[in-house]
Amino acid sequence: MSLATSARSCGAWPVVIALAIGLASACAGTLGAPGGTPLRISQITDVGDSRRQASVRLVIEGLDAELAGAALRALGRYERAIQIDPGNPFVYLALARYYVSIADAERALENLDRVQSLLPVDSRLSPRVEPHVLGLRGGALQELGRTTEADRLLARARQLAPSVWGDARLDVRELR
Repeated sequence: MSLATSARSCGAWPVVIALAIGLASACAGTLGAPGGTPLRISQITDVGDSRRQASVRLVIEGLDAELAGAALRALGRYERAIQIDPGNPFVYLALARYYVSIADAERALENLDRVQSLLPVDSRLSPRVEPHVLGLRGGALQELGRTTEADRLLARARQLAPSVWGDARLDVRELR
């Protein structure tokens, strides 16, 4: 007897439907549903081993340096974070944001490719990073004159994280 036949015969359809709706809602929330909570680097200081944590702290110091207008100090912190943990995707995310902000699209795209290659798709953080990757890629492509593709990516980022991407850019404070 199939699950559907079994459920129908014992009057359990409401329970099956409720479970299916609940499961679908839970999955949507983890896959980057509109209005989801986009990643902030300061929320992941305790993720990973001690190398990853030290690297993330340096990324935060770099973001703080950018906020203070010290771009060279920020880049130095990001470079040091890479030396400590070259597999840290969040360093490359911060660098991509930095390069988009100074209109260096090629470097931004290189760093976004690194983010995507380093962050496993099944990671619990992936859906929270997705709006940033899409939006930053859109910003870089816009700089390169690829407006149709850029507009599509920025619209998707805005749909996934309207509180951050509503203005079509990722401010340092929004990533920190």
